[in-house]
This record gives sequence, C-alpha cells and structure tokens, in this order.
Amino acid sequence: MPAIVVLGAQWGDEGKGKATDLLGSRVDYVVKFNGGNNAGHTVVIGAEKYALHLLPSGILTAGVVPVIGNGVVIDLSVLFHEIDGLEERGIDTSRLLVSANAHVIASYHRTLDKVTERFLGSRKIGTTGRGIGPTYADKMSRVGIRIQDLFDEKILRQKVEGALEQKNHLLVKVYNRRAITVDEVVEELLAHTERLHPYVADTTLLLGEALERDEVVLLEGGQATLLDVDHGTYPFVTSSSATAGGACTGAGIPPRSITRVIGIAKAYITRVGEGPFPTELFDEDGEQLRQVGHEFGTTTGRPRRCGWYDVPIARYAGRVNGITDLVLTKLDVLSGWERIPVCVAYDVDGERVTELPMTQTGFHHAKPVYEYLPGWTEDISGARTLADLPVQAREYVDFLEQRSGVRISAIGVGPERDQTVVIHDLLT
Repeated sequence: MPAIVVLGAQWGDEGKGKATDLLGSRVDYVVKFNGGNNAGHTVVIGAEKYALHLLPSGILTAGVVPVIGNGVVIDLSVLFHEIDGLEERGIDTSRLLVSANAHVIASYHRTLDKVTERFLGSRKIGTTGRGIGPTYADKMSRVGIRIQDLFDEKILRQKVEGALEQKNHLLVKVYNRRAITVDEVVEELLAHTERLHPYVADTTLLLGEALERDEVVLLEGGQATLLDVDHGTYPFVTSSSATAGGACTGAGIPPRSITRVIGIAKAYITRVGEGPFPTELFDEDGEQLRQVGHEFGTTTGRPRRCGWYDVPIARYAGRVNGITDLVLTKLDVLSGWERIPVCVAYDVDGERVTELPMTQTGFHHAKPVYEYLPGWTEDISGARTLADLPVQAREYVDFLEQRSGVRISAIGVGPERDQTVVIHDLLT
C-alpha cells in the first residue's frame, strides 16, 4: 500500500510543485491534503509556466487522478477560475476529485480575515487575507460549511444562519462593518453547485481502495513544516497541519500506508509573512538571493525574506516528519558566491544550541552560528549527474546532508522539469 508524502521542510516555497510533478508520471493519485489558496506551486514544463493554488500538481500529468482532500479549505470562485485557466491552455481537468468533506470558504471568512489582521496592527500574523484561518476556525468550532452541504439548501441555510449570528455582531460592533445577510452568502455558494457536482466524491473511500490495489498515492502538502499549526513557529503559522501527520488526517488514509516521506528544502531558506527568522539577510546577499532566485510569492507576489541554509531547522523537520529523502532545490541560485555560510547552530542568550529552541522567546533570541564553505562560479543549470557539478557544489551538498541527518536524493539546478540531478530514486 504505497503512499508517499511530499512536504516542505522549511517555511514554504521550497519547490514542492516541481518535486511532485517530477514524480507525477509514476504515481496514480496526487492528493492535496491541507491548506487553501493561500499558497501556490509553480511548475515549469518547457516554455510553459503554471502557477497552481488550489489544484494538486498532478493535474498537469496525463493519467494521474488529482484529488483535493478533506483537509483542504476551498474558495469555489478561485477553484473554477484556476480550472478555467488550465482548460484554456489545453489541460484536461475532468479527472479532478473533490472531497465531499472539504470545508468551503465563504465571503464572511475573507472579510473577517482582512479586518482582523488590520485590527492586530503591529501584532499581525501576515496572512494572505483569503479567509483560510477563519474557515479552519469555523471547522474546529463546528460551525463550518462543507462541500456536501451545498447540495442540500435547507442544511446550507441553517449553517450559514448559525455562523452569521455571531459573526455579524463582530463585524458591526467591533469592526464597524456592515452585517452580511444569509441570502447573499447562500446565493453565492449555490451558484457553484451545478458545476461542482461532477467533481465531488467520497475521496477517502476511493483512496483506500486505490491503496488496496497497490496503486501509488502521492500526498502533497501545502505550506511547510515550520508553518504547521502545531509544530511551526506559532503563532506565525498557517491554520492547518502541514506535516506528515496532517497527510493522514487531511486525506483520510492510515499512517501504516505511508512508505516514504520526501522533504523539500532550498539550498538556502526563505519565508513570507511575520515571525522569527534567525538567518535572515538584510544586505546585498539577501537581495541577490531574492533576485536570482525569483523569490516572490506565487499567490501574493510578495517579496520573500531570504537567508542562509539552517541546519537546526532541517534536523527538526526530518525528526517531526520522519523524512526519508530530502530534495534540495535551487542549488543553481548559489553560483557566484566566493564562500557560502551555513547555519549549524544558534547562540541563544550566550548559550550554543544545535536544536530548535523549545520556546518562542528562545527562537526569537536565536542568533545564527555559521560555518563557511567555498563557493563556485560555474553555471550548473545543465548538470544532470553529481559528476557534472563543480567539486565545491558537491562538497556543499555533502555538508548539508551530513549535518541535516537526512539523505539528499535529488538536487534542483533550475526551474524546468528536467533540471534535476537524481541521486536516489524517490519511489523505490
């Protein structure tokens, strides 16, 4: 029963879409198990560049069944806008399956997300304002709306009434906004039901049956380990479970089915939004990483904060997720540096620590302790084997592997499908 998890081992934007797409032709299902349209995957196929937000990367591979799992929250307008964009470019989206148990983002979720973030001022989290957090909050408060509710107008109306009873008090009395009517929300959601219906399925049942047939199910995580609501840099995190444990709950499959966990990490590190970032660069090196690496959000266009590779973070991600293989992306971006710093530990109030500090305060105070490796000047975008890489680049990869404690099985040397050095097969 081979289920393989692909997830981010840093703060997101590591190149998970490319890794999933690289495996796509050898798997039967690709399942998005968490998050919403607050993150994006960029996949480059030849001259074509695809930015995916809600849809799994498997949508681009013929013969693969793409699935939006129960752990995802769905903005239906965004979903169909994305489907329309792909179909206009000749991509068949008819294979898509959407879990009947996935929760729906309504207009009041988006409104609350934006006004709450503004209300927090300097204490803001750095959300995308797309209603993701409020939708997950409603899910946990048991006042959420699920995909299946859209096909029973009576139930849908009751749920919207229950949700707005409290939210309109907040909007009017706290945030000085107008009240939202039940009718406008119900009308907005029901407008999608006819088109949505063919995609909806009991995805947990279908995935369970696929695993029993020994078909390969690839579980694709949105966001990343350090944005996980439990195991990330709380409170500067997303609202879902982005770790390997979240793959089980977000897709409805048993842990014993998972045979491999593939972590994706950049050869440096980035993050978007607020929160601590020990190796963050505010100098020319940081700007060079941003420009050469095209470090701007797929979904928001926001410039990403950039820093050097962080070994304690890699070790933590490996331990929390049980990572079996690491895919190191964007090694080509580091070409041109005379020497490359790698954070191997932190100085926390005068004490050297090699693991992530236990407390939020400790992580805020963490200062990077660097070791320096020789850089290289060669263009490595054409490398397809380890032997094609300069000696210094190979030494850099070896150093990261040894210190991170997880074997590096593939190296990205460019954005396109074939710009990858494969060291170990990711499926066998």
